[in-house]
Amino acid sequence: MFGIFGPRLARQMERFRARYTGRSLIVHQGFPGDWLEELLKQPGGGGHFRIDSRRLPAGQRPTPVEWLVQTHILPLDLPQPLFLDIREDVVLARHLVRGEHVVHPSEIAWFLEELDERHHARLEFVGNEDMRAEVGIPVEDNEALSMLEHLGL
Repeated sequence: MFGIFGPRLARQMERFRARYTGRSLIVHQGFPGDWLEELLKQPGGGGHFRIDSRRLPAGQRPTPVEWLVQTHILPLDLPQPLFLDIREDVVLARHLVRGEHVVHPSEIAWFLEELDERHHARLEFVGNEDMRAEVGIPVEDNEALSMLEHLGL
């Protein structure tokens, strides 16, 4: 990106990557029932950052994570909640919805086991201020295959 916004975009990306690389983020629009409580009971469940996409600022300068979600994640139009694994060079995204319902938080561990091969989107960091998105598995496909294999189903 050129022009006056280039340095600001590069700074937002730099700040986001410095804070979130190696971490996970759940983008949501609220959680049903006791889903969040169940998430916090899971091993490592409290370690996932969470951001409510309904409360993203409009008309004011967003934080780096708000900027990334608004600019690169929401345009993917994936169901929410959406699990993001932020890595050095890429962000892997997998939604947490099966059919019409949010999966149980315990399934996140199974999704993590297969995330390299089974993600709904892969966003590669390009330069200092942009990301390139690639489509992964179909949106309708959200079975935890590693769980089913483990159970012998």
